[in-house]
Amino acid sequence: MKASPRTAITYTTEQNLEPQEKALSLRLIARLLSYTRPYAAKRNALLCAVMIRSVQLPLLVAVMKAVIDGPISRGDLPGTLRGMLAFGAWAALTELVFHFRQRWALELGESVIHDLRRDVFNHIQTLTASFFDRVKAGRLISRITSDAEAVRMGVQNVLFVSLVQMGQGLVAAVLMAAYSWRLFLVVLVIAPLLYLVVRYFRVRLSRTYRDVQESFSRVTATLAESVGGIRVTQGFSREDVNAGLFDALLMDHAGYNMAVARTSGAFIPSLELSSHVFMALILLVGGAMALSPEAHVDTGDLIGFFLMVPLFFGPVTLIGFMYNEALRAMAGAERVFRLLDTEPDWKDPAGARPLDGFRGRVEFRNVGFGYDPAAPVLHDLDFRAEPGQTIAVVGETGSGKTTIVNLIAKFYPATSGRILLDGQDAALLQTSSVRQHMGIVLQENFLFTGTVIDNIRIGRPAASDDAVRRAAAQLDCLDLFEALPQGLNTPVGEGGTSISLGQRQLICFARAMLANPRILLLDEATSSVDTITETRVQAALKNLLAERTSFVVAHRLSTIRDADCVLVLAAGRIVERGTHFELLRQGGAYAALYRKFLKTAQFPGRSSPRRP
Repeated sequence: MKASPRTAITYTTEQNLEPQEKALSLRLIARLLSYTRPYAAKRNALLCAVMIRSVQLPLLVAVMKAVIDGPISRGDLPGTLRGMLAFGAWAALTELVFHFRQRWALELGESVIHDLRRDVFNHIQTLTASFFDRVKAGRLISRITSDAEAVRMGVQNVLFVSLVQMGQGLVAAVLMAAYSWRLFLVVLVIAPLLYLVVRYFRVRLSRTYRDVQESFSRVTATLAESVGGIRVTQGFSREDVNAGLFDALLMDHAGYNMAVARTSGAFIPSLELSSHVFMALILLVGGAMALSPEAHVDTGDLIGFFLMVPLFFGPVTLIGFMYNEALRAMAGAERVFRLLDTEPDWKDPAGARPLDGFRGRVEFRNVGFGYDPAAPVLHDLDFRAEPGQTIAVVGETGSGKTTIVNLIAKFYPATSGRILLDGQDAALLQTSSVRQHMGIVLQENFLFTGTVIDNIRIGRPAASDDAVRRAAAQLDCLDLFEALPQGLNTPVGEGGTSISLGQRQLICFARAMLANPRILLLDEATSSVDTITETRVQAALKNLLAERTSFVVAHRLSTIRDADCVLVLAAGRIVERGTHFELLRQGGAYAALYRKFLKTAQFPGRSSPRRP
């Protein structure tokens, strides 16, 4: 048979999710703006409001100048009243436009962040198990929380406020040039100095904002890890040690925040001081021009010019502040999009076929695998499971038992050899289609927040209450569920913390029974079930395993006596295979494991094992 093409795996480090230092990126800005396309009507209305708003304030000052230079200077009271009414009407219209400009910006920002967070979550669901082996959950949480929030501020505030300010400064510049082009030349000479101030602080702020967000992701990752392992922490009295480690991270984060505070605290005052100095210089030059014999500027135009100067230099200062926010948003966007651009370590090949009419035959041909390609875990595995057979996998810790389950479920692709499902290469089959035929029960199964019945329905969301009850009854555990405070509607805490380990495992058994898979994967599935409950579960497992191809990884060897074949692993290789009784008669590795099991698990007080 022709060998199938292997899926290439590219292993990246967790640090690759962290962007290198960059300034504002037009590519990232364009990509972020692409999220406004579904809301084009609101975005375009907002842009219109931005343009109107950028013109309104300079024109409001121009109306004021016209009233002062016209009817007030002439002593025309009726004309002054008319000017006041015109000024008031224009001011009211200005505030109305400001209301809608601000409201639409907030709504657009919320819509964009909603879609961005949705895309991040959906993308995380597509990443392979090896990615989550490398990246801490806290870092992923920070992408969808603090980083996305920084992007929100960039969309809501930075972009549209900056556009308003730039438009306002441009209109103010045109009116200032109209009042006195000579005096405006002085402004043009001064303006580059403000640019140099901004440029000086830009690099420092760019670096410090990225340091802040990276340190915050470390804090988030450590916090998530500490909460998840709180029982271990308390059990070993490590509260003080962990608190010290977390305090060190907080001090590190605070140090970066203080660096931002110092830099920002110097940046904005420097801009304002520069603006005041430039205003004084313009006043000096303008006053000299008005008082000179040639009178290059009259008093009315000089008043209008000075009224317009804050509208020209004000945006420079505010845009400097917005630049700070833009750097924060850019750092967040870089990190979010870096995650979105992270490709799965492997994908289904183009043209992958669905697994239709699956009967349940599974075959390993010379399969090898390593989580790190340089350190193989499995070596040249060969075995076959016919439809309906139960294959038990046993061995010492680290022998590769769980890895076989991971490969069958396509959590990882084999690095060598072939895995065949009904004779078809699993590497050429759609992963989602393969998993639809599988049910899996792990040693530490995760339960979602909700009720018991909600968690049983994970494998078949559309199942009726009666179907759930029948599945539980088949496992002979319906009475245990109904004995809970609210029966099947008993709430389950985060991770299943509100119910016992044994009850969690039984919920997962019922989940697998309800899903009715062709392949059943049990990885230490009875390890959390007490001995009395296990007696009931053993009989129920026969119903669960019946007419299904099953792979059972167990350290309680009493659970695999009826397996059609037992595979004994050592150092990633199959060293023995056969039925339970055949392997006992051989007196090899399996027999040694069984004797150890009898001594340590079933008969702790006996000096010699009882015959099976």
